[in-house]
Amino acid sequence: MKTVTLLVAALGLVGMAQAAQEPEAVFNRACGMCHNGQLPQAPKKGDSAAWAPRLAQGSDTLVKHVSEGFNAMPPRGLCMDCSAEDYKAVIEWMSK
Repeated sequence: MKTVTLLVAALGLVGMAQAAQEPEAVFNRACGMCHNGQLPQAPKKGDSAAWAPRLAQGSDTLVKHVSEGFNAMPPRGLCMDCSAEDYKAVIEWMSK
């Protein structure tokens, strides 16, 4: 019975996964150098028109692009200590 209770509790925590880092802090440390307009291919923070087609691909695809690198974006987007949840949070933050 204890095993079942622990398993249910663990599964509940998986669904509540959150970014461990503040999106703005990650952006300032790792993303801003390209997403502030210095790299024309990188969608600028707050540019909803540039972000729309990217967001349409879904967050899993965007996180995969950040994690593996995509076009001019280096692998992990220069945030070596970011989790998938951190990437999702900063993408959401940048696209607004």
